[in-house]
Amino acid sequence: MISKILSATLNGIEPYLIEIEVSMQRGLPMFNIVGLPDKMINESRERIISAIKNSNIEFPVKHIIVNLAPAFIKKENSILDLPIAAGILASMNIINLKDNSFNYLFVGELSLDGSIRKVRGILPILMHAKENNIKNIIIPYSNFGEAELVDGINLMPVHNLLEMIEKLSNNNFHYTDNADEIYKQINNDIKFSIDFSDVKGNESAKRALEIAAAGMHNILMTGAPGTGKTMLAKRLITILPSLTLEEALETTKIYSSKGLLSNKKSLITVRPFRSPHHTSSDISIVGGGRLPQCGEISLAHNGILFFDEFPEFKSNVIEALREPLEDGYVTVSRANGTFRFPARFIFAAAMNPCPCGYLHSSKHECTCSVKQIKKYYNKISGPILDRIDIQIEIPETNFLTESNSSSETSADILKRVIKAHEIQVYRNKKFKNKDFYNAYLTNKELNTIAVLDDISKKLILKAMDKLKLSPRAYFKILKISRTIADLDNSEKILPQHISEAIQYRSLDRSSYYTNVSYPVINMK
Repeated sequence: MISKILSATLNGIEPYLIEIEVSMQRGLPMFNIVGLPDKMINESRERIISAIKNSNIEFPVKHIIVNLAPAFIKKENSILDLPIAAGILASMNIINLKDNSFNYLFVGELSLDGSIRKVRGILPILMHAKENNIKNIIIPYSNFGEAELVDGINLMPVHNLLEMIEKLSNNNFHYTDNADEIYKQINNDIKFSIDFSDVKGNESAKRALEIAAAGMHNILMTGAPGTGKTMLAKRLITILPSLTLEEALETTKIYSSKGLLSNKKSLITVRPFRSPHHTSSDISIVGGGRLPQCGEISLAHNGILFFDEFPEFKSNVIEALREPLEDGYVTVSRANGTFRFPARFIFAAAMNPCPCGYLHSSKHECTCSVKQIKKYYNKISGPILDRIDIQIEIPETNFLTESNSSSETSADILKRVIKAHEIQVYRNKKFKNKDFYNAYLTNKELNTIAVLDDISKKLILKAMDKLKLSPRAYFKILKISRTIADLDNSEKILPQHISEAIQYRSLDRSSYYTNVSYPVINMK
């Protein structure tokens, strides 16, 4: 007898359907799995036999062949334990699927005692199943909270094989329709233990971070040790609006594929803040491996990726940022295929102005030569700097003077950021690109919403000439100007918006490596 069961597994973070055929015939006792299974799936034979026997079901002494189709794709996951066991039970007539077996999808890993373990990747698998009109899905009970985020499907969460057999006989499914309620409940509980009011002084840096949050712009902070670069970067997350439900599902899908969701929190509504150490391996940051998985770059999707001590990262890791900063995804190519992982985030970085850290410092003497400083900055290529919208210097502050000063809270800043986001979404929704924020607009789209008057044109052209800016830097200035205008609730980009945006390109200034003053750009 041949039974057919539907399941799914992951290719990177993208799911694909697997058809499991179980043939049970008379003959010499044998249990083989074919269809390019990896070692993990071959080992599942012992788990399946033990799980069925320990569920008080006699394992058939027959010639059993399990085929995993399509056969040309290598299967790599213990998630297929439960569907293979279900196929064997169906061939034994112990379970009977009420209608077409392809209306059911089974996922789960088996324990030796017949219980069903939690698996990673449930959310993307269920979203894929819904897209393919598969409505009846049997999952481990411990994945139920995550699975409830997909509306419009029939779920059967089970603890063990015997419970699955009983529920299938009674057609006992749970219909999902409360993803919005789950999102609202979790979203209302968001609280941060840090706040911008903790930072005294550095008002110009706070302004730059507000602009970065308002337009989802990348930002690089340069300053001596102890000026508050890391402290400021960590508080950037507190002035970003919560994820929308669509963004939350996108982000949760990535974390689900990595198995990083906790049982208590099945939906991610706080924007991720990822801060890998500069000694981290290439694969852990970019993604890849024998079984390709996403790295820190993709785990920061819809959130913030922070590189402290930016020049200390490996050059190939820094250069790998080009694709995500430009296109919003990272591509990993391996012998068994090419994998694309989403990676749309605010890139925030912090660095010292020189190897010793005290260039331009009024408190310490810099011991670095011009050659050492240039070598230090050459670790970050021009194409990478071009892709960073805002580049600012964090000045040293007088702690005794600033410690008693009052400072805006994150909630105050967040109100202005939310208003700017609303303006951008309303104005930019006419474009086909679903990323409405200014930083993500194409040059063609930007030209339609960033029309400059004559004074502004002369100002930006003068900056292009004096600072030797690239065409990409030109459009970065336009995007920042558009965001500053949105914060001012101005429909037009005014000269003062252009002037402020130019000041956020500090590393484009040719004199940065020496003690020569920066060139001044004025509107005359």
